[in-house]
Amino acid sequence: MRLGPHLHRIGNDIVAAYFVDTEDGITVIDAGLPGHWDDLLTELQAAGRSLHDVRGLVLTHGDSDHIGFAEKLRRECGTPVYVHKLDADRARGGSKPQAAMGSMRVFPLLQFVFYGLRKRGWRTQYLTEVNEVADGDILPLPGAPRVIALPGHSPGSIAVHVPAADAVFVGDALTTRHVLTGRWGIQPAPFTDDPEAALDSLARLAGIKAGWLLPGHGAPWRGNPGDVQDLVRRAGEQLPQKKK
Repeated sequence: MRLGPHLHRIGNDIVAAYFVDTEDGITVIDAGLPGHWDDLLTELQAAGRSLHDVRGLVLTHGDSDHIGFAEKLRRECGTPVYVHKLDADRARGGSKPQAAMGSMRVFPLLQFVFYGLRKRGWRTQYLTEVNEVADGDILPLPGAPRVIALPGHSPGSIAVHVPAADAVFVGDALTTRHVLTGRWGIQPAPFTDDPEAALDSLARLAGIKAGWLLPGHGAPWRGNPGDVQDLVRRAGEQLPQKKK
């Protein structure tokens, strides 16, 4: 799906990845599930591009539903894969995310599970080689993506700001469609290691000039990135509280 002159989405509101298309080539942001490889090829072809135009892949974090085709792209095309140093081990299949899920509803959960099966989520290929990044790095890739550390969902969760695409990619720092409840709108993401740290980190988006805020799950969001911390906080306060 073409979102803008330089911006494309792969996947859907259940699991999404993206790429930025510039004169210098393509930067892919996140790799979804293994089956999104076919979606990547289709979207590249629709844009008049090919795998030869892909200069790099940036992971917002190392969870299995974000690294899907990353190793295949790295191994078959020699494409460098970038991930924050604190999530490098997770992307290699070392440390695992915590299983704190919160509330859920049967139908959205089944949608998530069956979509994962259809996109071969059970065939995760972990990375064997990564390029580690840190907060503030500007990567040598098309669009000059800048790394913004957003620890909380995972220790090395990041946002990726690409001014050329008028976009900031936030991975699972928040969601606009909760994969376990089906609830729409900006809100805390499930499977988060440290929810309080994740909320605090969103303050780092204040001042970012981008018209698009793009999560790994849910619809693309148009608005001021500086507003999302308050929106996520309010949404979290409205969620059912766990019984003690």
